[in-house]
Amino acid sequence: MVSLTSRTVLLVPAKVSATPHAPPRSATPPSHRTICARSVPGSGIRGAQIVRKDGNFRSGSRGAHWEGMQLANLDHLATANHGVVSRSTSGLSRSSWYRAVAAGQLEQIYPGVARLYGTARTPEQRIAAAVLATGPSSMASHRSAAHLWGIPRPDDDPVDVIVVGARRRFTGFDEVTIHRPRDLERLTPQRRAGIVCTNALRAVLDLGAVDRSAVSDAVGHIITNRLATLNALESVVIRHSEHGRTGIVALREAVAEWSIDAKPTDSMLEQTMHHLITRHRLPSVEFHPMICGYEVDFRVIGTPVILECDGWAYHGLQRSNFERDRQRDAELVAAGWIVVRFTYRAITTRPKQTADRIIETIARWT
Repeated sequence: MVSLTSRTVLLVPAKVSATPHAPPRSATPPSHRTICARSVPGSGIRGAQIVRKDGNFRSGSRGAHWEGMQLANLDHLATANHGVVSRSTSGLSRSSWYRAVAAGQLEQIYPGVARLYGTARTPEQRIAAAVLATGPSSMASHRSAAHLWGIPRPDDDPVDVIVVGARRRFTGFDEVTIHRPRDLERLTPQRRAGIVCTNALRAVLDLGAVDRSAVSDAVGHIITNRLATLNALESVVIRHSEHGRTGIVALREAVAEWSIDAKPTDSMLEQTMHHLITRHRLPSVEFHPMICGYEVDFRVIGTPVILECDGWAYHGLQRSNFERDRQRDAELVAAGWIVVRFTYRAITTRPKQTADRIIETIARWT
């Protein structure tokens, strides 16, 4: 048991059973119970905490009782949410919550939200903590939502949260940008990595309002990872243009950049090839035409020449894709077409040589 005075904390050995035939109950060794005082004697702050071997909290003040919250349960709750937990969901009373913070088991990040000691500090943890702290009507948005959808973002990005409906003021959120948009379309909450966030289309639209230069790459990520189609992105541009909102110009430009002849590019490599053709003033090409039942990358108009872009991720890593490409090439050649393939390295690092090779091929077969 624990005996407390106003300024001292004493450990008193447990009582020995008075039953003559029962073996005495041994006191818990001091190594198995630690007093976590909220201050040193003389600080003027009363109260202490015992952290028992079984993981329970017990107040050391007179009349205190077992709180009944085991650390194992708290650990399970935090692990399921990137190492963060809120007081409202932890099962801890207000006093036990602050005892856990004082003892070092919890590190308070925002009012009522803390990270479990020893958990990894990640962007996801920062985002989850902010969403948890701002209430049930909030969701990760803008840069944070883009990160959750897999769009590459700096690790030191500020956390963006959209709060819908609630009008209370938030204090203690210096690293969080809280948005209260008037445009409430496409705000059906989604979950990514277990965190409530905006959908991919809304995320890339909102990204344009805070980081315009990143929108083009974000659109490329969405298209190439098939998170949304070009038509869906265009519908967002049309729909939200009516509101004249910030970010719509960046999205409109990015959608135009990622489409060739009003068709979506499958990769950044196709977009780079199209820029190469335009920059070197090569003959006009048709993008993604269907030839002999196959969709090819580019056909040089008025010639039998087909240009293919070989990205390593798709064409080189899987043997099945490699063999399928060669079978398709054989059928196209048998039908009278000339297939010329260019690697990622050739297109991106040797554009002049690539352009010269295209010109030579066209001259030979026309």
